Amino acid sequence: MPTRRLLLASAGAFVALPALAQERANPMPEELRDALERDPTAPVLGNPDGNITLTEFFDYNCGFCRKMLPVMQQLVRSDPDLRVVYREWPVFGAGSEFAARASLASLPTGKYWRFHAGMLGMRGRAEEASVMRVARDVGLAAAELRERMDSDSVSSHIATSFLLADHMGLMGTPTFICGDEAVFGEMTPQEMRDLVARGRRTMGV
Repeated sequence: MPTRRLLLASAGAFVALPALAQERANPMPEELRDALERDPTAPVLGNPDGNITLTEFFDYNCGFCRKMLPVMQQLVRSDPDLRVVYREWPVFGAGSEFAARASLASLPTGKYWRFHAGMLGMRGRAEEASVMRVARDVGLAAAELRERMDSDSVSSHIATSFLLADHMGLMGTPTFICGDEAVFGEMTPQEMRDLVARGRRTMGV
């Protein structure tokens, strides 16, 4: 499984790093961590006050992202101090962007997680017809969902995902980031637990 350490020296934020970060070999600048972990447009699963944050970049048309759904659900259930941030990163074309916009537009309804699970559990590609079918299945009003899909909040989230991924040189979906480490690709439950454990050690929690 290819693993990428975040090479962030060019970010120019080392002067602002706290003492703990200065002792790490390749610390993530705090401005970048805030963008990854504290974006108000990003869905959060698990404990919102957890002592470590795991960020996932994903696409609804990514087969490996779909395989990771039960792994992520198991991880959240087994770790009460874990906070998970989801970054919708629609890299597989127009269907993926429609899916990401619809999914983010569902956040205010309180049905994001049912929609998210339904989208990752679908057969076939996520595209307009299949996305709206899942939306109806979870009880979302199509007209209201479409109205919110082009909101500033939705557009900002997607644009920020692409900016962050480009800045960090991410390889694709799924990518998981915890502490100062990013890992690309399908992972086993134990590999996910190990990534979170390393993140906690890195962050001193």
